[in-house]
Amino acid sequence: MSTHPAARDHCLSAVRAVDRPTGGAQYGRMFHGLDRLGTDPHELMRAGDHGGICDAAAELDRIGGTDDATEAAGWPFFGQVVAHDTTADRSPIGGGIDPEALRNARSPKLNLEMVYADGPVGSPYLFDLQDPAKFLLGPDGYDVPRNQQGVALIGDPRNDVHLFSLTLHVAFLRAHNRIVDHLRANGVAEQDVFDKARITLTWHYQWIVVHDFLPRLVGRSLVDEVLEEGGKWFSPEPMKAFIPLEFADAAYRYGHGQIRHAYRLVEGGPEYPLFPDLVGFGPQPGGRRLDLSQIFDVPGHPPAQRAKRLDGRLAASLIGLPEQVTGAVDESAYRSLAVRDLLRGDTTGLPSGEAVAKLLGVDPLTDGTWPGGTPLWFYILKESEYLADGDRLGPVGGRIVAEVLIGLLRADPASYLSLEPDWQPTLPAAGPVFGLADLLIPDGSH
Repeated sequence: MSTHPAARDHCLSAVRAVDRPTGGAQYGRMFHGLDRLGTDPHELMRAGDHGGICDAAAELDRIGGTDDATEAAGWPFFGQVVAHDTTADRSPIGGGIDPEALRNARSPKLNLEMVYADGPVGSPYLFDLQDPAKFLLGPDGYDVPRNQQGVALIGDPRNDVHLFSLTLHVAFLRAHNRIVDHLRANGVAEQDVFDKARITLTWHYQWIVVHDFLPRLVGRSLVDEVLEEGGKWFSPEPMKAFIPLEFADAAYRYGHGQIRHAYRLVEGGPEYPLFPDLVGFGPQPGGRRLDLSQIFDVPGHPPAQRAKRLDGRLAASLIGLPEQVTGAVDESAYRSLAVRDLLRGDTTGLPSGEAVAKLLGVDPLTDGTWPGGTPLWFYILKESEYLADGDRLGPVGGRIVAEVLIGLLRADPASYLSLEPDWQPTLPAAGPVFGLADLLIPDGSH
């Protein structure tokens, strides 16, 4: 018999999910007045398909088998989790919908909605019936619970797309449950435990985005500038945030270019390509498990595998996505994530990378690959290659990503940046500065 009270309606929680707009929030524009690039879709499909300029296979052979970047391999997957927390565009890849009519099925906040959904009352299947302040985990504690057909019971089904996003999602669930134990041990009243645990986890996650994730991706100086001066191009008022299309359909798709060709899951183990070997949407075969210290640097462990360098090329596993990810497609080219990225920017009418660079006062790249103007997504990847050695985003991509993520936090009245901008993490850290590994891998294990 449980000693904990049944789930209640946490309607006064500062981070509840119920505030997301009915019908989905709108997308918008970050750079008004710039003309749409309008590249021939067939040219985009040739560029992104097998053998095109976005296919990394030939380049990997040329350079001798490695294109590692400086940062650890797990960071683009953390970036993907952040994307799932803030955006969900369910429009068809081939277009056919006015970009101004697009709706975001996620609230534009970094509030861990993809973890908490509607809480123990609105989403009771995510929580432990005997202890509803805690998440329910799979039988071994390292998977989400699943129905009898293996479908994940999860706040966002996209986090079950592959082993890496699933492992990070489970790590967030376990972090919440540890925080619940910590609060109870410190005498927090039972009726307050869930709300306080949720706020604690959410604020630490937000702090990590600003102080651990973004500096690695765009550089510390740009992060500090946006924190001190605010956004020059994206600064929505409180409760009026939206997701810019330049972010959702170009800059924040940078992570596709950081996916390695193959991954080792455990020390000394074999390497696997992401797709199809590590595809999700069901239990991993044979209890397969990822040791997070293999993709994040953890004190006391050898250095993790590194992310792939950003250079405009995608690993083979992303040029030929499995049907579990894409669904049935009319064109075989739609199985390429590069094709999908290029077409998405075209269907939402994005400007060229050169046009955005000029608007920002940055000297545009001049490699001549796209004489009529470079699709913004591809431009941002090449900018990283030429100006940052493929290790982080350049001035166009970095500006978009930094201003949007910090702007979303500032527009959320419940975020730490709005309520306590000088707040510091309260959970223990292995080193002098709290980071993602302290939250998701607190004991240095998987």
